[in-house]
Amino acid sequence: MKRILSCLLVVLAMSSWSVSSYAQTDPDEAYDPFSDYSEFDEASDEEADINFFKNGRFFTAAMVIGPRGFTEGLGKVYNDAPMFGIQLSYFFDLRLALMMGLTTGDSAVNFTTNANTYSGNVSITTFNMDLKYYFNTQNVTRGLADLNPFILGGFSQVQRSYSFSSLSTTSRDSTMATDLGVGIEIPLMRRKAYTGVQATYHYISFPDENKDLLDNGGTLEKLNNKFNGDMYDVLFMIGMNF
Repeated sequence: MKRILSCLLVVLAMSSWSVSSYAQTDPDEAYDPFSDYSEFDEASDEEADINFFKNGRFFTAAMVIGPRGFTEGLGKVYNDAPMFGIQLSYFFDLRLALMMGLTTGDSAVNFTTNANTYSGNVSITTFNMDLKYYFNTQNVTRGLADLNPFILGGFSQVQRSYSFSSLSTTSRDSTMATDLGVGIEIPLMRRKAYTGVQATYHYISFPDENKDLLDNGGTLEKLNNKFNGDMYDVLFMIGMNF
């Protein structure tokens, strides 16, 4: 009898242990390989993206207008003149943007050779593609924190077209230029719009930069000033943020 009671106690103990073990196993707590997945490697990446979606800009479009000038020999034969155009910018994040712009303008031309004096007009159109980097101003004085200073660098395709009443032919050429510039933007209308100013220097080399002879219908005339030098401009902007 004692042996039978001992066997029953053992069976009851084993049954109780099995039930408690089963009760402690929750299928919802099983390991899920996707439970810890996150598209952000670090918390800082997630915070940066949240900040961009809240305070950043995806796209901007602006009208620009301002004076264009020249250096060295070009500054002696080309007059400073206004130009106008448009700018479109796509933002990768709060600090970096890709800008594409198109500007055009006409300048009066006056130059002399050993035989004649010529006057006319030159039309210059530029298509530029530049990267803009915006500086962080969150740690400066509150009144300056809303300003958006930036630097830019890139390249431009420059097209030039001459027209002279005293010359039998007109000329047209194009070349590449390297752009370096600085600027600042000021938000308007609760950051829905902005205004600003941008100064850019274009390192440029036209095909006739080192020539000192003018071909006037088969007659070669010596130029008193070479068409060398670079180009710069100061643009005033008014645009919208999207």
